[in-house]
Amino acid sequence: MTSTTDADATTPDGYGELRAQLATLTTEAFRPELAEIDRLATSEIARIMNGEDQTVPAAVAALLPEISAAIDATSARMARGGRLIYAGAGTAGRLGVLDASECPPTFNTDPAVVVGLIAGGPSAMITAVEGAEDSKELAAADLDALGVTADDTVVGISASGRTPFAIGAVEHARAKGALTIGLSCNADSALGDAAAHPLEVVVGPELLTGSTRLKAGTAQKLVLNMLSTITMIRLGKTYGNLMVDVRASNEKLRARSRRIVSLATGASDAEIEAALAATDGEVKNAILTILGQVDGPTAASLLSTSDGHLRAALAAAGPPTS
Repeated sequence: MTSTTDADATTPDGYGELRAQLATLTTEAFRPELAEIDRLATSEIARIMNGEDQTVPAAVAALLPEISAAIDATSARMARGGRLIYAGAGTAGRLGVLDASECPPTFNTDPAVVVGLIAGGPSAMITAVEGAEDSKELAAADLDALGVTADDTVVGISASGRTPFAIGAVEHARAKGALTIGLSCNADSALGDAAAHPLEVVVGPELLTGSTRLKAGTAQKLVLNMLSTITMIRLGKTYGNLMVDVRASNEKLRARSRRIVSLATGASDAEIEAALAATDGEVKNAILTILGQVDGPTAASLLSTSDGHLRAALAAAGPPTS
């Protein structure tokens, strides 16, 4: 009798080996109990989908020690000038680009400090680029174009953990001495094996077979939120839970800037406006001028010598004179 694997290996389409490989992945597993989900009422499908989503945070929670270790290693490298670089294909790549693109307005980082690479380039954000995810060489070339160094952190993102682009990025980065993290949603993945810090968040089979934009995508987004946000906290980009490095690039953010200064200092509106005017609108500097009772240039100098950490700058400014 011919086994399923043997039959797949000789399929006319030539994809037998890949089909057999996908069949072993938790993220690709077929769920017979959902085979007639399309016949259910919309409210019932929504209930099932919501129940599936509620399992994701627990899967992430099971990996918190590993996630924390990866964050500490990342922030240590970034503190000495390194970058955070995400690399993935398809949904995983888009999630990396999204996380990277949100860092400049949220934490006032240079766009070159947190970077998202997606297989096939920027156009792949909205249109699939045929074959791009299957190339380790393309990933290596993209990293070489960035000039990856030993101070950088490269995060390969792949729900399956088998995407060549993500694996290639991690392998090439590790050869350059960079810190490497492999974020996937299958245990014992090739991506995890390639990375110094494997983060394998196993969320189980999807509602729609193989649609890893669902639970796997949610899990990856949660982990990327932690990775970038907590790293930025460690780098002094916040004061408590206030985004004191926010870039006020529109009316909403300008209003938020004033609210942040108010929450941090309790100062009057007039004091807040004067402080922001004296510091070219820099929220962190404005807070320091009020709480530390220093002028704008002194605030800038104190923050520079404190590597941008507001608490350290306040300590250096000394107790208020009144």
